[in-house]
Amino acid sequence: MQRTIAPTFTRPVKFVFAALLATLMFAATSAYAFFADRDSPVGYWKTIDDETGEAKSIVKIYEVDGKIYGRVDQLLLDPDARCTACEGDDKDKPIKGMVVLWGMEKDDDVWSGGKIFDPEKNKTYRCKIWLEGEGANLKVRGYLGPFFRTQTWHRQ
Repeated sequence: MQRTIAPTFTRPVKFVFAALLATLMFAATSAYAFFADRDSPVGYWKTIDDETGEAKSIVKIYEVDGKIYGRVDQLLLDPDARCTACEGDDKDKPIKGMVVLWGMEKDDDVWSGGKIFDPEKNKTYRCKIWLEGEGANLKVRGYLGPFFRTQTWHRQ
């Protein structure tokens, strides 16, 4: 007695369906990242030193209760750098993970009213940030009295 086995496409169909689903999920995630709210500073930013032009870190900017904060997510030049200039509880703590931007509130197209901390100089400045280049660049301005410095950070 010869047994006839009917062709079954179950396994290949499941594989193709799973691959298609994975592709669609990846495309949706990529589209979300690409079309992320370009009117918001929330996201990851590569910081550029305004004096040397070097990329220094990746800062994650996030929102809590309507205020903007920024935390050092990655150090590009010295991943294990510590805050040797800091005083008090922050003395010799890792810079990676440190909150360096806080309390920023939106006012039209600018976020202000907060502070930014420079761990290398152990200085805290009044701060204002705004987006340029269709949300691809973040201008970060720190004030000390009437004087200020501005850096351009790049969206990652």
